[in-house]
Amino acid sequence: MTEPIRFYHQGAVREVRDLPLTRTVLQYLREDRHCTGTKEGCAEGDCGACTVVVGELAEDGGLTLRAVNACIQLLPTLDGRALFTVEDLAGPKQTLHPVQQALVECHASQCGFCTPGFVMSLWALYQNHDTQAAPPQRADIEDALSGNLCRCTGYRPLIEAGQRMFEYPRAPLACAPITQALRGLSRDSALRYRGPDARGAGYAHTEFHAPRTLAELAALRLAYPAARILGGGTDVGLWVTKQFRALGDVIYTGQVAELRRIASDAETLVIGAAVTLEHAYDALLAEYPALAELKRRFASLPIRNAGTLGGNLANGSPIGDSMPALIALNTQLRLRRGEQVRTLALDQFYLGYQKNALDPGEFVEAVLVPRAASRPGLQIRSYKLAKRYDQDISAVCAGFALRLDAQGTQIIEARLAFGGMAAIPQRARHAEATLQGARWDEASVQYAMAALELDYTPLSDMRASADYRLRAARNLLWRYYLETRAEAPLTAAELNVYAYRP
Repeated sequence: MTEPIRFYHQGAVREVRDLPLTRTVLQYLREDRHCTGTKEGCAEGDCGACTVVVGELAEDGGLTLRAVNACIQLLPTLDGRALFTVEDLAGPKQTLHPVQQALVECHASQCGFCTPGFVMSLWALYQNHDTQAAPPQRADIEDALSGNLCRCTGYRPLIEAGQRMFEYPRAPLACAPITQALRGLSRDSALRYRGPDARGAGYAHTEFHAPRTLAELAALRLAYPAARILGGGTDVGLWVTKQFRALGDVIYTGQVAELRRIASDAETLVIGAAVTLEHAYDALLAEYPALAELKRRFASLPIRNAGTLGGNLANGSPIGDSMPALIALNTQLRLRRGEQVRTLALDQFYLGYQKNALDPGEFVEAVLVPRAASRPGLQIRSYKLAKRYDQDISAVCAGFALRLDAQGTQIIEARLAFGGMAAIPQRARHAEATLQGARWDEASVQYAMAALELDYTPLSDMRASADYRLRAARNLLWRYYLETRAEAPLTAAELNVYAYRP
């Protein structure tokens, strides 16, 4: 038995059958629907030319809108949702939407190829912004455009357009017919979609399963232990578009209500594995505001809108930016296999390059982060070094957490972790040992910096040399000390020009 993929697009419910489950939303738009306003640039979620907006029902019955990259979103993930493209913005008699009018008047389009992506990113900001609030700040507009890399017309006109679009008469989205249609598309049980194999990997057909409950997901995982678990597709999508890999059968977690929730008790913040990175980082920042730069520099907003924290951790990239800070915080994973549940420390989850401790039929259910109130005296920081500030892969990413006494001078507990320094995200245990129980002073941090050579033997690659990585790791630890020392801690502006020289 197979069911069609059903979603709302251009004022009607669309049904899709007999297409490969690896068909991307971008391919469907351009090749099947001939909606060519959405462009293909990089096909890997970097350039933003393919940006579209996906809508879905919120728990309160309203409509939530997220800008995402169509090029790495698999078409079956649209089931039960709404899709908006640049073609949907035209008003009566084909008048321009305020977003488009602002881009025209601010001369914010040059060749025009990437302009539809900018339009859709700004449209999501426009529709999500509270009409009673003041217009967004420049930083909000920059964040909304962080996934649109083309800047041939310069930053200034784009930012000005993002500000000016709120000066025109409002053009709100008519949500009622959309939410009504989405309620009609709601499923009570899992979607099973069967499509032809498009990769020539020997499969006659492959199946896409989208369970609605945790019990359904657990049962499917036992029934299909070799199936690919799909979260936001921000990594798996590249396997399709860049590596041309066959995925086989897929189990999608993005419709499981229990996995999309965030809860907490006095000790622990519980983040469901399918919570988007954007919402997961918001929850982390409420506990640990010092991680603000980590969120800001973790990919782009469209990637954070699609990718999930559970998927990012389960993927286990050695250069994943989430892991060092979460390892430093002593994060645990809740793993499920059928009815059996176990808890495993995140720093024990990674066994080797692209290898983890999941048993057959097991999956990540939740991420368990200790709450700030349960760890008085904790100083947490995360630093990222990359060639580009926005949306770039790390050369080195660090997560540091020291628990200090009331005076901020004695170390009670030390946890240091790095990404980009080994085949897996990994703690610096020799450096930690030099700090455990020591005074938090210049001598201690220099011992720890020297010990990093015992913890890591980094590789040289196109992002950085081994020597650079080791030196950078030491200097990041030195920066952390300057920022958190009890006497005369340095400000961010001072830290950017202050380096340790032995």
